[in-house]
Amino acid sequence: MPQTDARLTGAAPRARLRRWTELRPSAPHLRLRWWTELPLIVLVYASYSAGRLLARGDTDSAVDHGLEILRVEKALHLNAEHPLNRLFTREAWLGVPADFWYASLHYLVTPVILVWLFRSRATLYRAARTWLMTSTLIGLIGFTLMPTCPPRLLSAGHGFVDTMAQYSSYGWWGGEASAPRGLGGMTNQYAAMPSLHVGWSLWCGVMLWRHGRSRVVRLAGIAYPLLTTIVVMGTANHYFLDAVAGVAVMGAGLLLTPLVTRLADRSKSLLGTWVPWLTGASHDANSPVVSGGCQTSTGERIPRQRESRTGPGADPGGPPTDAGDGAADWDLPSSSEAGSLGKTR
Repeated sequence: MPQTDARLTGAAPRARLRRWTELRPSAPHLRLRWWTELPLIVLVYASYSAGRLLARGDTDSAVDHGLEILRVEKALHLNAEHPLNRLFTREAWLGVPADFWYASLHYLVTPVILVWLFRSRATLYRAARTWLMTSTLIGLIGFTLMPTCPPRLLSAGHGFVDTMAQYSSYGWWGGEASAPRGLGGMTNQYAAMPSLHVGWSLWCGVMLWRHGRSRVVRLAGIAYPLLTTIVVMGTANHYFLDAVAGVAVMGAGLLLTPLVTRLADRSKSLLGTWVPWLTGASHDANSPVVSGGCQTSTGERIPRQRESRTGPGADPGGPPTDAGDGAADWDLPSSSEAGSLGKTR
């Protein structure tokens, strides 16, 4: 009996945490439009890029932070960057695809999965998008508070080789960054902590695992974040602890998603009183009936309505005559049928 109570006591917090972190579907009546979603995503990405650019920090402090991370990893025997970097530097058939992976998939896979969720998992899209954006903004705080020099920018005595520079002739990026040639100076190369490459790939993996219908898609959900973690270390763009911090940022974003969603709903309801289209509600459900409470006057007909003639010369069994050209046949009963119905009653 005590063991059962202990299990129940331990299960209650886990159940509460699972309910809190669950990505709850949106209300069925809440219809999201791509022309409102796209500017929102562009705004967050622009904030992400601007934050990376502005949060440059002091170069000396960024180098100190990078060396401190390296010392902690060596003390904990977590230094996997050196062997991976040596492998990618020695084997071009691994290093070149890894550089393409690092420079490209970060910006391709994530938008594709967002579009996939929007089109085929609409009720789950909003929660998933909120989780991704919240985590991204938390990552910007990390870039600002702790500018960190990546391994590839440390002095050569630390044993790292910049594979992006080594294999720059194979790709569209320049030797100074993963940005297009000539634009390396427009990026913040000291935004290494946390690794949002790993964070975003983890988000993609969770979406593929939870909502993919085939085994191949779910296996891709496992492989993508794992391979991305190997790539960011092998190309000397991130430390292992940067990857751990990226996972932690995604966890914090997941915990904050319900709160952010409630705040967004509350703000939208307040703004909706002045700008109704922001609420996204369906007009069919709330629109009043135009003719509610109105009655026609004596002798007045609704336009295009048919009427039955019972006067001289009218065929009792004939069809009703039109009240307007081209009026639809509503299958109204004839006068003889109406009389028989009245007698039956």
